Amino acid sequence: MPIFLLIRHAENEYVKEGRLAGRIPGVHLNENGRVQAQAVAEKLSSAPVKAVYSSPLERTKETAQPIADALNLEVEIRGGLNEVDFGEWQGKTLKSLHRRKLWKVVQGAPSQMRFPGGESFAEAQLRFCQELEKLAQEHKPKDMLVCVSHSDMIKLAVAYYIGLHLDLFQRLHVSPSSITAINVNEMGGHLLALNYDLNFFFSKT
Repeated sequence: MPIFLLIRHAENEYVKEGRLAGRIPGVHLNENGRVQAQAVAEKLSSAPVKAVYSSPLERTKETAQPIADALNLEVEIRGGLNEVDFGEWQGKTLKSLHRRKLWKVVQGAPSQMRFPGGESFAEAQLRFCQELEKLAQEHKPKDMLVCVSHSDMIKLAVAYYIGLHLDLFQRLHVSPSSITAINVNEMGGHLLALNYDLNFFFSKT
């Protein structure tokens, strides 16, 4: 079945400032984010990618577009790849959210967490994984597909496909513009790479 390259969107000011963007419209990549997106595009320019999919939000589309351009493909928008609906929490700083009682639930028992006015982690996980499986059915078994999405969504997918309990998914880490690779198949899925972060490697040279 297909190999999915799950790519987190590149940096924006909300990431830089430690603020939860959620589904707020108009959140664009900053200058560093545009550099990151171009670096990923260059890295994947010779990869045998058959399609490039993106969450509907601007920061994911702006990360996906250079990749699509490098591969002579179009960016296709899929609603199932959208960010978690954080409801009333979106736009808040992480520092302020740390002081809320529900933050302990987010970190320690996320399977029980529903964001006020939003969705639960369990709902978000189901939505995202169902979207990947729909895409798998639309492509040939050996196709490689790019899906540009969000940190929590990618971590939730990894947890699902490796059989990690939802309450432990926060132990995973997905950096801006990193690549995580999963092979989705009839046995569930196999994790091929987690958080391949070009920025980490570039900073060491």
